Amino acid sequence: MIADVAFDVPVTHPFSYRVPDGWTIGVGQRVIAPLGAAHRVGIVVGLRDEPAERLKSLTAVAEAAPVLDGPRLALAHWIAEQSLSSLGSTCAALLPPPSSREAGGSPRRARATDAERPFHAELLIGAGRERRVVDRIAASRGTALVIVSDLEAAARWAQRLGKRGRVVRLDSGASEDDRAAGWLALERGEAEVAVGTRSALLAPLAEPATIVIVDEHEAAHKPPGPPRLHSREIVLERAQREPATALLTAATPSVETWWRATDRHAIALVPPPPGPWPAVSLADARGILRREPLTPPVARAMRETLGAGRRVFLGVSRLASALACDECGAIVRCPTCAIALAYSRTAASLTCRLCATSIPGMDTCPACRGRRLSPFGWGAERVEHAVRRRFPKARVARYDPDVRRGKQGEAQRAAAAAAEVVIGTRGALRLFGPASLGLAAFVSPDQLLRLPDFRAGERMFSLLWAAAERVGGGGAVILQSQNPEHYAFDAVAGQDLDAFYRHELKFRAELGYPPFRRLAVITIDARDDAEGRRLTEAVGAALGASRSLTVYPAVPDRRGRRRRIVVKGPTDLPSVLAPALAEFRTTRSRGRGIMEVEVDPVEWQF
Repeated sequence: MIADVAFDVPVTHPFSYRVPDGWTIGVGQRVIAPLGAAHRVGIVVGLRDEPAERLKSLTAVAEAAPVLDGPRLALAHWIAEQSLSSLGSTCAALLPPPSSREAGGSPRRARATDAERPFHAELLIGAGRERRVVDRIAASRGTALVIVSDLEAAARWAQRLGKRGRVVRLDSGASEDDRAAGWLALERGEAEVAVGTRSALLAPLAEPATIVIVDEHEAAHKPPGPPRLHSREIVLERAQREPATALLTAATPSVETWWRATDRHAIALVPPPPGPWPAVSLADARGILRREPLTPPVARAMRETLGAGRRVFLGVSRLASALACDECGAIVRCPTCAIALAYSRTAASLTCRLCATSIPGMDTCPACRGRRLSPFGWGAERVEHAVRRRFPKARVARYDPDVRRGKQGEAQRAAAAAAEVVIGTRGALRLFGPASLGLAAFVSPDQLLRLPDFRAGERMFSLLWAAAERVGGGGAVILQSQNPEHYAFDAVAGQDLDAFYRHELKFRAELGYPPFRRLAVITIDARDDAEGRRLTEAVGAALGASRSLTVYPAVPDRRGRRRRIVVKGPTDLPSVLAPALAEFRTTRSRGRGIMEVEVDPVEWQF
C-alpha cells in the first residue's frame, strides 16, 4: 500500500510512502514521515494498492482517525487551487494541532428534507445585525460555525453564544488541547456551535448547518501566509457544496459582496429599517490643518459634548507624525527602509514603524544641515498635545490598537476606558459599543483617500460609517475635509449605502477593478540582483504569453531587492495563472530567488 502525503511545504505535489504492514489508515488522516533530514507531520491525501518496496516507510500515525472526510478534503483541494498554495500548507493552516483523539465518525445528519435544502446566502447589514445572527443560530436545528477576524472577537462571540448550548473555540486563543477536543465534540455531535478564525473553516458540521462570517469586509479575514484566500470565499464555497446557509454580516460590505447581492443577486440582501443616526456635518479644513488639528466646529462640539458628560472620539489617519526640513523640504527617513520615520515629541525620538529602527531626535537636517526641522502630519501624539492644551481639565487618552498584549496594552486600554476623549486610528473604535459616543470627529480623513490603493474610498467610507454607528441618534459626527465634495461623505451623512456603492462600482467598472476583473500580485525576492532581474523577466514573459491577462511592468520595492508584478485577469484567474507559472512554482534555492503569488489582494503595502 502506498500513501500520498502532503506536507506544509511550498510544493504542489504530494510525496509517496510505503504503509507498514498491519497499519490501518485513511485518507484525511495525519501521519509522520521522513522528509529531507527531518520527520514531519503531513496529511494523507491518497492511498494506492501498488508495490512500494523502494519507497521510505511512514514513521508513525499522528492521530488515531482522519481529521477530514472526503468532502472537506475536496474543499481543501479547491482552496489550494484558488489560492495557488500547496495542499499541505492549506491543511496545516486550517486544521487544529494533531491529538491522540479516538475516531469520532462523520458528523450526525438531519432528516433528508433538511439536508437536501438548497444553498442560501444572506447579507445582513444595518443596526442589530449581530443580534439577528444570534437569533438565527438559536432557531436553527443543526450546528453553527461562526468565523471572526481576530481573537478578541472570538472570545466575545463564544461568550455571547454560550447560552444556546455547548460552544467550542477553534482559534489560537484556546489551548491546543481545547481546540482538538472542540473539533472532536463537533464530530460527535456533542457541541452545537463553534467559533473561530480561519483555522476553523474546515470544522465538521452537522446538517442543516449555518456558517456565519462576521464583518466580511475586514481585511483581517485574509491574513498573511497560505492559503492566500479570503475567508468569505471559503464560507460561500463550502455553503454551496454541503449545502448550508451562509450568513454574512457587515456595516459596510465589501464592494464585491455588495455587487453580488444587488447586481448578481447571488446573495440575498437583508436590510433592517433605518435606525437612529447622528447628525453628520462637514467642516472645511482647507488652510486650517497646517496650524491646528481642530477646526472651530470640532472644538465647539467637543466643548458641548464634554459639558453634557458624553465621550468623544477623535479619529486620526496615522499614529505618528513625521519630521521634515522647512529649508530644503527633505523628510527624515529610515536608512534601511527609506520610509518616513515616526516622530515622537514625548520620547524625543524617531522610529521606523516597519523595521523598528530608532534614533534620537535631531536638531539639524541630515540633507542640508539646516536647523529648521518641524513635524508634519497630524499623528495621534500631536493631536493629543493640542487637545490637552485646549481642554486642560478633560481626561484624554491615546490608544494604539497595535499594542494589545502585555502591561503596556493593559495600561492603554484602562486609560482609554476611563478617558473622556480618546484619540486613535480605526482600531480604537473597537473600544466603543453602538451609540456609546456623543461625538466622533475626524482630523483628516482625506489622507486615506490619498493612499495609492483603488480601495482607498471604500476604506475611508467604512471607517466613517463605523464611527457613526458608535455615535447613534442624538450625537454628532464631524468630518474635517479638504475634499468635502467626495461621494463617501454624502453617503454617510444621508445614511445611504447604495449611494456610495453606486459611485464606487461605476469607478471600478470603468477602470477594470474588482469585482469586474480580478487581480493578482506576483512578488519576486532574490538576494542577488542579477538573478532577481532574470527571474522577473522570465516570469513577466510567461505571463505576457497569455492573451487573457493584462500584465503591468515590474516595480521594485524601496530597497530594490524585491520586485512586484501586478496582473489583471478574468473570473477564472487562478486557472490561468497556474499553467503560466508552473515552472516557477517548484522549490528553488534561496540564491535563485523566491516567487510568491497572491490572488485577490486586499492590502497594497509594498
